[in-house]
Amino acid sequence: MNYRIVMDSCGEMTEEMKNSGFFKQASLTMDIGGVHIKDDETFDQASFLRRVAECPDSPKSSCPSPEEYMQSYQCDAQRVYVVTLSSELSGSYNSAELGRKLFEEEYGEKNIYVFNSRSASVGETLIGLKIQECEEAGMSFQEVIETVESYIASQHTYFVLETLDTLKKNGRLSGVKALVASALNIKPVMGSNPEGQICQLGQARGVKKALAKLIDHALKDAEHTKEKVLGISHCNCPERAKEVQKMLMEKTPFKSSVIVDTAGISTMYANDGGIIVVI
Repeated sequence: MNYRIVMDSCGEMTEEMKNSGFFKQASLTMDIGGVHIKDDETFDQASFLRRVAECPDSPKSSCPSPEEYMQSYQCDAQRVYVVTLSSELSGSYNSAELGRKLFEEEYGEKNIYVFNSRSASVGETLIGLKIQECEEAGMSFQEVIETVESYIASQHTYFVLETLDTLKKNGRLSGVKALVASALNIKPVMGSNPEGQICQLGQARGVKKALAKLIDHALKDAEHTKEKVLGISHCNCPERAKEVQKMLMEKTPFKSSVIVDTAGISTMYANDGGIIVVI
């Protein structure tokens, strides 16, 4: 194979991606109540959600080591592309870049490029698919980089969660000045800014109304949707994800759509019932 796409495990892979042979995962890890959990194919979402519900302490995460990234670059592929969750939310991007430098120091130069997704979860999924699309179209290494960086700049990420506790306790909401009281069942509509930081877009009473506002924001920002893939990830709420997909696709045409269940890191932050939309 002439190319490889390395994604950190915050980005969910479809079954087609897993079976293609082109994708490799760099696993983040989580700690909850003294238990160490690797975000790989062994991750058990139901068990993890139970642990989170039962543990008074917030779960913590750690990014893949530079050595793990370095090992993922050791392959016959002539071109290696890496997709990490937003550098504003994790050290994964810096770790992948350090792994590239370590690889080149030991083995010499190779076409390796690390993409800062400025997103997370299904946002990374869509970027991985875009890289594959460009490669299959016969683009050069530099053309793929330029095309995908432009695509990342055009992406918009939105989410509505049942609770923001994990994000808040782990310092991922530093850019959000104020959050409403959960006792009133007010659900913030969240998104990401161009730098990949989390921001609050609005709020509504209850998840259903919050998702309606999310859809309004998404449609307002959406451009050239006929050329784009709609990405939705959900944490243990497939019917909610399908309903959001239906409402969006009824109002604007998309090239195609992808729904994925959250893997470990995305589950940790989205919590039970969370919905993430990326266009």
